[in-house]
Amino acid sequence: MDKILKDALINENKRQNEGLELIASENFVTKEIRSLQGSIVTNKYAEGYPGRRYYGGCEYIDIMESRAIELACKLFNAKYANVQPHSGSSANMIVYYALLDTGDKILSLSLDEGGHLTHGSPVSFSSRYYDIAHYNLGEDEKLDYEAIREVALKERPKLLLAGFSSYPYKTDYKKFREIADEVGAYLLVDMAHIAGLVAGGVHENPVDYAHVVTSTTHKTLRGPRGGLILTNDEDIANKINKATFPALQGGPLEHVIAAKAQCFYEASQSEFRDYAKQVVKNTKAAADEFAKLDAIVSGTDTHLFLLNTKATYGISGKDAEDLLGEVNITLNKNMLPNDKERSSVTSGVRIGFAALTTRGLKEDGAKKVAQIIHNYLSKTVDIKKTKEAVSQLTNELKQVEQL
Repeated sequence: MDKILKDALINENKRQNEGLELIASENFVTKEIRSLQGSIVTNKYAEGYPGRRYYGGCEYIDIMESRAIELACKLFNAKYANVQPHSGSSANMIVYYALLDTGDKILSLSLDEGGHLTHGSPVSFSSRYYDIAHYNLGEDEKLDYEAIREVALKERPKLLLAGFSSYPYKTDYKKFREIADEVGAYLLVDMAHIAGLVAGGVHENPVDYAHVVTSTTHKTLRGPRGGLILTNDEDIANKINKATFPALQGGPLEHVIAAKAQCFYEASQSEFRDYAKQVVKNTKAAADEFAKLDAIVSGTDTHLFLLNTKATYGISGKDAEDLLGEVNITLNKNMLPNDKERSSVTSGVRIGFAALTTRGLKEDGAKKVAQIIHNYLSKTVDIKKTKEAVSQLTNELKQVEQL
């Protein structure tokens, strides 16, 4: 192996083990998933779908992809699944291409209130090819379904989008579907962040209500980095398959698809349901601890919450991210609802507990995480003692092992 790459890999393994990983979209996968993703399956080209390939020699590839489809459908109670999207962003692009014409209107939550780049951000392809309208959170920073309905009746979108990157509360998909039906729109739910919570039975399944659901397979689902599309509508499924290949993607990443199959298998086990429940418990324990310490935090029903660093500590989210990075705590700056700061600065940070829960963290440990962060940003504990506290906590957790 190239020495520069080898050294970087060794140091990254050290970073993951010696730090507190609080980025809400990250997790630690099993050796089985990494073995499949790094396997000889990467050698094979397999354009097309199982039983309908443009290359020979795909008989075993077909078994793997078919297994991934089968397990994804069973896990999320869906009739149809496409496991070929390279990412969550690709999955959203595929759905737009399949169901919309250029210039059709999408109604979504804006990025600065918790949406996603591909939901219509000015810097995303989505705003270039589609007409974007946004609904807003209510004064309590939660979804206001009647207000969303009023915006939908005014805007008459072709597609209504639910699903968020930094929204810490549960979503009522039934109400979203009622709004979509009233205005004659497709309902797309992007469940990338909460897919693992859905699989674990601690969040409502959007597949029961949406015309189509997109997701990543990493984050809370704890699989390889990739995308997924689910639907119960055969016509929509056919359109999505054609939009995926040959319209927008070529050869599927079958080594990743094999790893996705293992991910769906693992998420169907009872141990994963216990994990999902613990993620929610840990997240709430940390948020509640911050509140007890008089920090300004959002509530939470999920794997994440928002911490207002500007109001609590007098520093931007960017500064908080940098300061915590110095003591081996990794998280990301994040826009808060009605944030006056730029997206490159922000007034807060997003904190998630999917990854640390995988390493065995429980509620007491989550409270310690909150205390460590609060004490350091409040400047009541110096950098040396903070590093020692982080080290002590990480040493108590499961280690992330290289293959």
